[in-house]
Amino acid sequence: MPGSSPRNLLDMDTFSKSDPGGWQSRAGGMAWHRHSTARQPGSAPLSAVVVLFVQVSGSSEWKEFGRTEVIDNTLNPDFVRKFVLDYYFEEKQNLRFDVASFGAQDFLGQAFVALGEVIGSQRGRLERPLTGVPGKRCGTILLLAEELSNCRDIVTMQLCANKLDKKDFFGKSDPFLVFYRSNEDGTFTICHKTEVVKNTLNPVWQPFTIPVRALCNGDYDRTVKIDVYDWDRDGSHDFIGEFATSYRELSRAQSQFTVYEVLNPRKKCKKKKYVNSGTVTLLSFSVESEFTFVDYIRGGTQLNFTVAIDFTASNGLPSQPTSLHYVSPYQLSAYALALKAVGEIIQDYDSDKLFPAYGFGAKVPPDGKISHQFPLNNNVENPSCAGIEGVLESYLQSLRTVQLYGPTNFAPVINQVAGIAAQVTDGSQYHVLLIITDGVISDMLQTKEAIVTASSLPMSIIIVGVGPAEFEAMEELDGDEVRLSSRGRYAERDIVQFVPFRDYVDDSGNQVLSMARLAKDVLAEIPEQLLSYMKTRDIKPRRADPE
Repeated sequence: MPGSSPRNLLDMDTFSKSDPGGWQSRAGGMAWHRHSTARQPGSAPLSAVVVLFVQVSGSSEWKEFGRTEVIDNTLNPDFVRKFVLDYYFEEKQNLRFDVASFGAQDFLGQAFVALGEVIGSQRGRLERPLTGVPGKRCGTILLLAEELSNCRDIVTMQLCANKLDKKDFFGKSDPFLVFYRSNEDGTFTICHKTEVVKNTLNPVWQPFTIPVRALCNGDYDRTVKIDVYDWDRDGSHDFIGEFATSYRELSRAQSQFTVYEVLNPRKKCKKKKYVNSGTVTLLSFSVESEFTFVDYIRGGTQLNFTVAIDFTASNGLPSQPTSLHYVSPYQLSAYALALKAVGEIIQDYDSDKLFPAYGFGAKVPPDGKISHQFPLNNNVENPSCAGIEGVLESYLQSLRTVQLYGPTNFAPVINQVAGIAAQVTDGSQYHVLLIITDGVISDMLQTKEAIVTASSLPMSIIIVGVGPAEFEAMEELDGDEVRLSSRGRYAERDIVQFVPFRDYVDDSGNQVLSMARLAKDVLAEIPEQLLSYMKTRDIKPRRADPE
């Protein structure tokens, strides 16, 4: 990325390779078949350049990101100039590589790829055919990705507050902090929440760790916004105030305490004598390097994606436009949108692209028994579907064959995936379960027990709530503010992320933008959850095979 600050995560080399039937090639080089306007045998070789375009999120627009150097007099250019890109696991980052002959201005082919596909490929190497010249085989392009070293740092910090505003009518306040990383477009993304400290205006929070990448994306001067809230059981947390800082400023606490004023803009405007809503003090700050999510992916860790869809009667008859399962000729249902948004990103990290998919809360043929983990493809022995499109196809088929019923039980499908996750715990496999639901959980006690048990396994759970229902119980499962417990046992890790789909519906009706926003938030915690599992088990990334 342009600019002088060291905030970029990925270092991408672009190479090219010959097509087997084309010009003679060498390993690591590129050759393409003779183009209609290219040289004839015996004439001077072509000069080549690769241009990288990045697709704007939520649109079909492509913007030029950069160009390689021009390499003359070879059919096998081995490009040196690197493209340095910010990498976000939670986003679909589409790239386009255009290859051209520089002197003759001839288009020689192009390749489309998601950045996650390169990261998720073996050793971070991905070879793609060049296309775009009708009737011609254009050769292939080889992409290599590696992580910049400054993104391996992890921060441990501890904060306390003093004289925060009293928000509760009975008692004091139950404060917690929410950290936000600023984005290039001026928006903010949640990157950490502290635990809640009950009934105090002078809380001391536990030390916590967070990767520098998550906090500021490696840009030490990027704004970090911190909100202070008073926790409420129903999820309507009261805003106490906010303050802003940066990684560079926070790091000064290694030698001195840093005190921030907590300000409430609304109060500041209304009250002339307003000073602040309390202060937050950074008590300690330390930095060390650790393994990253990319280290494990490059070392061969596979993400296994499983889907569970709510088929209870509260969704409404699928044939009716008011149903949450209704499939319009013009747009996908909320269920289908959520599935595509999450699945299309995770599938880049799953080598076989086979996804087990289940339904729950329906009467299933042939005997009409209620099931809470029936395979969408109707194959009990092998519930896996080929790709996200295969899952969608099986989901739509199930809508035509099962009877929506109830109740809404999560525990059976959580236990099903947990049982599979328990079979391989060496770090080579990590499971992500996506549950899409419309209502209140019927088996809350069993679900909490299942999640607490699963928290010691290599798995994460994403819950997307669709429709207008209140989802208070989901907030408890999320465990961001209060660690989930069951019968005296506490979850070993926070493995659940819940979001209501309605918060991500774009006002203009842009479904692509809605899906991008949803995926960004529900997937943002997966890398850290995977790392927390590896760290608690002291599992090191496997070394990639030598080049």
